[in-house]
Amino acid sequence: MQITDAIADMLTRIRNANTARHESVDIPASKIKKAIADILVDEGYIKNYQIIEDGKQGIIRINLKYGPGKKKIIQGIRRVSKPGLRKYSTCEEMPSVLRGLGIAIVSTSKGIMTGKNAKKENVGGEILAFVW
Repeated sequence: MQITDAIADMLTRIRNANTARHESVDIPASKIKKAIADILVDEGYIKNYQIIEDGKQGIIRINLKYGPGKKKIIQGIRRVSKPGLRKYSTCEEMPSVLRGLGIAIVSTSKGIMTGKNAKKENVGGEILAFVW
């Protein structure tokens, strides 16, 4: 099956597994998905992830993180820039997610990073997703 928007597929798999309170979720691997998973680990939204080689493109197994009483850490995760309508932002106009409580994941010329890091690096780019 051909997936037109791989990032949206990744975010949907994470959202669905999180809602169903699964321990982990498997996602087909790619460099951009690994970079997004790195950001989610650094920001504390997921425990960790590992790459599982399957002889094809590989699989990213993301271990989800929950608070006391299986309370969800990821309250929401949303794709912003879609293949049909790309959303770009300069470093000055970088969006704030829930007034700083969430993060924006941005694809810049210096790699994929959070909106805060993009402001520090003084680069703009395509806004991939919001996580809160």
